[in-house]
Amino acid sequence: MENNNLKIRELRARPVNVPMQRPLYTSGGAVEIAPLVLLDLETEEGVTGRSYIFTYTSRVLKPMVNLLDELAELINGDPLAPVDIEAKFQRTFRLLGTPGLMGMAIAGIDIAAWDTLARAAQLPLVRLLGGEPRPIPAYNSNGLGIIGPEKARQEAAELVEPGFTAVKVRLGYPDIATDVAVVRAVREAIPDDTVLMSDYNTVLSVAEAMRRIKVLDDEDLYWIEEPTRADDYEGYAQIRSKARTPIQLGENCWGPHDLAKALAAGAGDFYMPDLVKIGGVTGWLRAVSLAEPGGMPISCHLFPEVSAHLLAVTPTSHYLEYVDWAAPILQAPLEIRDGQAIISDEPGNGLVWDEDRVAKYLV
Repeated sequence: MENNNLKIRELRARPVNVPMQRPLYTSGGAVEIAPLVLLDLETEEGVTGRSYIFTYTSRVLKPMVNLLDELAELINGDPLAPVDIEAKFQRTFRLLGTPGLMGMAIAGIDIAAWDTLARAAQLPLVRLLGGEPRPIPAYNSNGLGIIGPEKARQEAAELVEPGFTAVKVRLGYPDIATDVAVVRAVREAIPDDTVLMSDYNTVLSVAEAMRRIKVLDDEDLYWIEEPTRADDYEGYAQIRSKARTPIQLGENCWGPHDLAKALAAGAGDFYMPDLVKIGGVTGWLRAVSLAEPGGMPISCHLFPEVSAHLLAVTPTSHYLEYVDWAAPILQAPLEIRDGQAIISDEPGNGLVWDEDRVAKYLV
């Protein structure tokens, strides 16, 4: 189908609470249900693209849907041109600013718009962007929350059973001794050659992060993720200057400009943009172009179905964070084979709703 004349007819947003197969307990609290807003972007020509937004808490589902309904009025009838749509939103909300819910909503629309273009062209998103489907190294990020050494040992063994060669454990216990005990318990439960990442979910002060990382440097962790407040790039640079273990951050960068600031500060060794917070497909492409000149490794945060396509066209592609939170409402969940994400050759970004399941979890 010719896609150069597509026009937007309607944007539909639906809130769902999807039960998580493996609840996640972090230093910031428990995540037992995945609150998602599902987007369907329909064109006058009958092509529909999809995306979803993870809102972190169910309390934000209704405000997000209301916001998307308002934004839809600004683009109904517009040509399906994601870059121009993003620019229109940025002009409209320049004085308000676009971090937070506004930025997430705009990104959700952007992702759906790119999916619509790919479906109209009868191409998987990766091919529309100039790449080829290829296996993407993935780590299992389901579970391994703040559950103590014994439960962590058991859960770690379960997470590598499907063939994953990398897993991630959450840290941030009341004392460093427990952090170390959990890391060692997980190590005992997984094969020796399994890559082990860790994540503090921003819970530590800079000083405490430096103290704990000094101890953890001897535990052979692949990276230590977000040890302190996400936007304290100078603090990250201080931590990084003393740490022997690589520092990972970036999931809380709001758009390419935040990533540019983090890079300029020398905040991390690795970066992992969040597809929705970084600005959707358009924001992702702009952000990773900043990392390429310095060879900075780029992983993703959540949204594995779409992120796999984007990592396949990212010059410094690193790891895909695999979570199965949206899998229960998808006709064809992302395939993981031998620890790698397998990108489908079907048109679009891989998101097709299982409408019976969607109806079951609709809020």
